[in-house]
Amino acid sequence: MPTWLQLNRTEISGSLGDLGTLLPLGMGLIVINQLDPTGIFFTIGLYYIFSGLYFRVTSPVEPMKVISGYAIAASVTASQVQASCLLVFAILLLLGITGLIDVISRYISKAVVRGVQLSTGMLLLTMGVHLMTGDSTLQQLQGVTEPYLQLQQIGFLPVGILLGGGLGLICLLLLDNRRLPAAVVVIGLGMLIGLLAGSRQGWENTVVGLHLPELLPYSLPTAADFSFALIILVLPQIPMTVGNAVIANADLSKQYFGENASLVTHRRLCISMALANGFSFFLAGIPLCHGAGGLASRFRFGARTGGSNLFIGGLFLLFAVFFGEHTLNIVRLLPLSVLGVLLVFAGLHLGLTVIDTRRRKEFFVILLIAGITMASNLAAGFIIGAVIDRLLRWERFSI
Repeated sequence: MPTWLQLNRTEISGSLGDLGTLLPLGMGLIVINQLDPTGIFFTIGLYYIFSGLYFRVTSPVEPMKVISGYAIAASVTASQVQASCLLVFAILLLLGITGLIDVISRYISKAVVRGVQLSTGMLLLTMGVHLMTGDSTLQQLQGVTEPYLQLQQIGFLPVGILLGGGLGLICLLLLDNRRLPAAVVVIGLGMLIGLLAGSRQGWENTVVGLHLPELLPYSLPTAADFSFALIILVLPQIPMTVGNAVIANADLSKQYFGENASLVTHRRLCISMALANGFSFFLAGIPLCHGAGGLASRFRFGARTGGSNLFIGGLFLLFAVFFGEHTLNIVRLLPLSVLGVLLVFAGLHLGLTVIDTRRRKEFFVILLIAGITMASNLAAGFIIGAVIDRLLRWERFSI
């Protein structure tokens, strides 16, 4: 096999790294917004495979967090989510084909990139802790710490904290073990716990068959759907996508893979995400991107080549085609606290990218972006941080 397409234990381990973000948001969109599981898992599988072949290094696939998070919290309609996919497709395709994204990136300094990476790491770390403590949106909506386990508490401690703490310790011990890759062990133990103590919700109706996603199952979105999606979902998402999934992702890929990441450019990232969202619009998928947090997680758990993408993409496609909407029953075997463990380690690893920062002004910008992000959102942190960074270049400002 070519060097950029390897498949071994560490590649398989790393391929599981970004499930911590992907599965909870995907499950939320299915349960709360009534999106089609077949279309979601099918398009995710296709995008994983395409990304691995397109970039020739490991590449993350994640839901667009602003769109997905707001859609779940506000219970927006499936048609509005689909409208956001088409709008994102058009905007990112324009940025990529015209080269406008390269113009934007010239005005984004390393300090701003590190601020976005630190902020993303903090968001992943926070989300991971919430999944372990039972405070995530999905868990709150279902009213229990582990919605798909029969046991919710051991003594006075929630089962999610015990699982998260125990599996987190195992993950820490195996983090650099190539014979027993950490993510494989943690996910495997999580699935075993789900089999032994899971509620097995919906298993009585699970059947194996041949399932393919429908073409435009929610019909064409209306003009009102597009207007709502543009103002409420897409416009807040685009700055975050540019900062995190394009500029920060490309920077991180260069750090991790050097010359092997020559195909991971700003323009190709925009075009890749545009194509993914175009397919999601027609095949009932969800808005997808290449988040820097997912890349940090995949790298930390061992993924290096496109082979990791082909492995996990193939799994998603197999589940979608043979189980269809019942794929969700298989996903429910994995306790949410297990996904939280992956997110915690991904967040910590991504946050460590700031260690190459030396100047006080750079630290000022990084901390400013992180603070605004935690108080508001990453899009606001990115925009304000970029503006302040330009102002600090004047000699009259000193920190």
